[in-house]
Amino acid sequence: MTAMLCEIRDTPLDQNEVQSALVADEAGGVVIFTGNVRDHDGGASVSHLEYSAHPSALDRLREVAEEVAAEFDVRTAVVHRTGRLEIGEAAVVCGAAAAHRGAAFDAAEALIDRLKQRVPIWKHQVFGDGQEEWVGTP
Repeated sequence: MTAMLCEIRDTPLDQNEVQSALVADEAGGVVIFTGNVRDHDGGASVSHLEYSAHPSALDRLREVAEEVAAEFDVRTAVVHRTGRLEIGEAAVVCGAAAAHRGAAFDAAEALIDRLKQRVPIWKHQVFGDGQEEWVGTP
């Protein structure tokens, strides 16, 4: 199958958009994962996050989404946010659709794991005490 939706944007994400991209007559199982900004990390209070993407990030994201789609024989969709995000906002929404739920679950997990490993999107955490940390930078 194929990647149906693959974007990086600086506007709020919507799970329904990803769900709609994945729904198909042949898909008996659809799995959506949403990664939200949480209020803590490593025991410290988080104020907000800022995501930055390398110019090649969209190409890498498409590669990962297509790779997972082909490997698991599923439809994939993924949207990642950039810019400033507040606590509770969605940073990433991704998913997979397959004839059966097992493949959809496995593909959705592979999609988010590979995205985090290979797509050059960097997280800048700002903590409640004013300290800062970059995550995922080379």
